[in-house]
Amino acid sequence: MTEGKCVGMDMKYLLVASTEACSGKSATILGIADRLQEKGLEIAYAQPVITRSTPDRPAADPLIATQPSVTTIDSDIQLMTEALALPTASLGRPLLVLDATRTHDRLTGADLQDYGKLLQENVRLPGQLVILEGGANLHEGSLFGLATAQMAAALDAGVLLVNRYHPLSTIDLLLSAQQQLGSRLLGCIINDIPRDRVETVQTTLVPFLERSGIPVFGVVHRNGLLRSVTVKQLVEKLDAEILCRPDRLDLMVESLSIGAMNVNSALEYFRRGNNMAVVTGGDRADIQLAALETSTQCLILTGRLAPQPFIVSRAEDLEIPILSVDLDTLTTVEIIDRAFGQVRLQETIKINCARELFGNHCEIDRLLSMLGIG
Repeated sequence: MTEGKCVGMDMKYLLVASTEACSGKSATILGIADRLQEKGLEIAYAQPVITRSTPDRPAADPLIATQPSVTTIDSDIQLMTEALALPTASLGRPLLVLDATRTHDRLTGADLQDYGKLLQENVRLPGQLVILEGGANLHEGSLFGLATAQMAAALDAGVLLVNRYHPLSTIDLLLSAQQQLGSRLLGCIINDIPRDRVETVQTTLVPFLERSGIPVFGVVHRNGLLRSVTVKQLVEKLDAEILCRPDRLDLMVESLSIGAMNVNSALEYFRRGNNMAVVTGGDRADIQLAALETSTQCLILTGRLAPQPFIVSRAEDLEIPILSVDLDTLTTVEIIDRAFGQVRLQETIKINCARELFGNHCEIDRLLSMLGIG
């Protein structure tokens, strides 16, 4: 077998990777794949490496925390299967779920599997283009030969890099990726750009990257819906008690507000928010009432203090869930912040948003040309 080639295979490979976790790889794949299918291309999908998410709360049994999350794996495959209407034959199975046990086995020599060869065998899928979703960053999977550069070399794949915009580090991250990936880097998509920065990115950052040999296939503005979580997800992560409206846990939360000021300041503060989760003390009825009269999707009360009956009644009328947590405010906010940072595409409304947003902001024809398709 020729080094870096998958001999005897005519299909093309596109590896969608990122420099950090939660940059928008899945959303990008949905948008691109949707457009490619409209053009009549037959595609396949694989996610060779999956990282088991770190739990927000320590497991009672330490061994439990090291086991692969089958639910997570199934949901990733199910997302692409349903959203792209892919037959089972067009899906490559995950090769590796990164966790403490698998890492230990590799370090001690208990796992001697040649994952590069296994990867080549796993992606012998029907279709003109196999789209692979990379790990959380460029280095993840290195121990197993499944880092981004290693997979790209094994499959002779082109790499599309999805970069979550950071004002000070985006350039450095992309230039560093270019050094690592060389000619296999087809280009990038810059994602999650605040709307007031989009023009600057288009007029300053994009021309610089193009001159530096990094084509920019898309500039995507920040979207609150794609960064949102459901009230149900917050209930699970906070181990919260639902005090009212358990039928409205599907509401989408786009932002977090903390009610710790006087009521006049709080009302002005809440009015600037949109689709909020408001965290406040169970004894702050004034803040709770102010939050209910603004764009609030759920109230999260700390201290396990029961709200006043008139607060519950008002929340019932407005169809706003109230949650009670046995946590202090700081810990509650930290857990919710992590939830926003680990957003997954699960809800239909978010999947449709991703398909439209990324499909409309990516230069598909240019990407296909770089891949040598069409």
